[in-house]
Amino acid sequence: MLGQAVRRFTTSAVRSSHYSEGPGQNLPFSVQNKWRLLGMMVVFFGSGFAFPFIVVRHQLLKK
Repeated sequence: MLGQAVRRFTTSAVRSSHYSEGPGQNLPFSVQNKWRLLGMMVVFFGSGFAFPFIVVRHQLLKK
């Protein structure tokens, strides 16, 4: 009884969604242009990697 209700809800929720299907369609960024994606990934991961070094430099130069 409960399983049928859950199944009915999930199938109706999937049916009523308006998102297109396919690889990369459910991501919050575009994967169509590989060079733009590469640039965005370098900035994102590079900033996270550089942040501790910038903080240490700031603390060492602080008087």
